[in-house]
Amino acid sequence: MPQWTVYRNLSPATRGDVPYLVDVQNDLLAGLGTRVVIPLFKKAAAPAELLTRLTPVLRLKGESLVLMTPQLAGIRRKELGEVVTELTAHRAEILAALDLLITGV
Repeated sequence: MPQWTVYRNLSPATRGDVPYLVDVQNDLLAGLGTRVVIPLFKKAAAPAELLTRLTPVLRLKGESLVLMTPQLAGIRRKELGEVVTELTAHRAEILAALDLLITGV
């Protein structure tokens, strides 16, 4: 379960607006039964007013998705769907969003 992996959202209640989850947990903690994820919202389902650095728009499979960093959550590994892709190329943007959320910088 490598960091920056994108998984399908298995929740029938939310997957219409939030099709994917990004695993942001460091690989050193792979032995834990949980993973820390950030939901990727469809742009149309995201709030109209967004802080660009906190909630960057990322392209995935030709679709614009919003990384909803304020909705960071821990979930059980078995609640992750199939692997879709990885976002290593967006590492700096994701870390900047996490840094703003946690430290305010």
